[in-house]
Amino acid sequence: MALKFGLFAINHGACGDPETAVRVARHAEAAGFESLWSGEHLVLPDPAPDGFPLAPTLPMLDTVVGLTLVAAHTSTVRIASGIIVLPLRNPVVLAKELASLDQVAGGRLIVGIGPGYVPAEFDAVGVALSERSARTDDYIRAMRALWSMPEPAYKGRFVSFSEMNAYPRPVRESGPPIVVGAGGRLAARRAVTLANGWYGFGFDVERTRQHLRNLRTAAEEYERPPELGPLEITVTPVGPLNQRVLEQYRELGVDRLVLLPQLDAAHGDRHTPVPVDRILRNIDHVARHYAGSGD
Repeated sequence: MALKFGLFAINHGACGDPETAVRVARHAEAAGFESLWSGEHLVLPDPAPDGFPLAPTLPMLDTVVGLTLVAAHTSTVRIASGIIVLPLRNPVVLAKELASLDQVAGGRLIVGIGPGYVPAEFDAVGVALSERSARTDDYIRAMRALWSMPEPAYKGRFVSFSEMNAYPRPVRESGPPIVVGAGGRLAARRAVTLANGWYGFGFDVERTRQHLRNLRTAAEEYERPPELGPLEITVTPVGPLNQRVLEQYRELGVDRLVLLPQLDAAHGDRHTPVPVDRILRNIDHVARHYAGSGD
C-alpha cells in the first residue's frame, strides 16, 4: 500500500497570505501531493498560555475561505479541513458553506472535524466546553441529514429542523467524507460510528500505535454503519522523517501522512511561520524521496 501525502497549514503561517497559499497549493499539486489541509482556531488566547503552540498574532485564514481560495486555483489535489472546531459552528450554516465549497472544488473536499480544546475559544463564542463532545456528535448527524436526505429532517439535543431544504448539495450523494480528529476513547467511538476516517495530529509512531489500539477496541464495542466504508487513517507525524519511519506508519495501517510545512519541526514549535521558500523545498524533497513509499 502506497502512503498518500498531504500538506498541513495551507491557510495559516506563511499561507495566511492568500498569494502565498495559492503558490504553495499549486506547487504541492504539481509535485503530486494528494491533499492540502487547513488548520483552525477562530480566536487565539492572548497572551498565549505557557506551552500553547501558537502565537496570538499568527495569521490564519478562515477554513472555508482559505480552502475555497486554493480549490479555485487547483484542479486535482484534494482539499481538507484539519480540523474545523465543530462545536463552535452553527451546523446548518456550516453544512451550506461546505456543500458550496465542495461544488467549487468539484467534489475534492474532505471534512475534518474535531471537538476543540481551547477554553478561550469556547468562551468567546459562548459555547460551554463541557458540551463539546455532545455538540460534535449532534452536529455531524445534522450536517449529514442536510447533505443526503431528499427532505432533510433532524431532531437532536442542540439542533433540529424539518420542512426545509438547501441546495446545491455536495457532489457526492452521501456528502463529502468526514474525518474525525482528536485522540481518546470518545474520538475513537465517534470515528467508528459516525466518520469515514480518523486524523491524529502531531503523533509519532508509538502514539499512533496506541490510538489505533483504541480504534480497534471501539470497532469491537460499537457497530460501524456499512455505508461509511473502511476507516481511513490520517496522521500528521512528528520527529525524524525517513524511509524506515514511513514504513512503520505504513505497517500500522496509516493511509495518509499530512506533513508539517517544516519537516524537522518539533510538535509545538510553531510560533514563527516557515519561510515560503523552505516550504517549497520541503515539498520537492518529499516528492523526490518519499512519494510512492510502500508500493
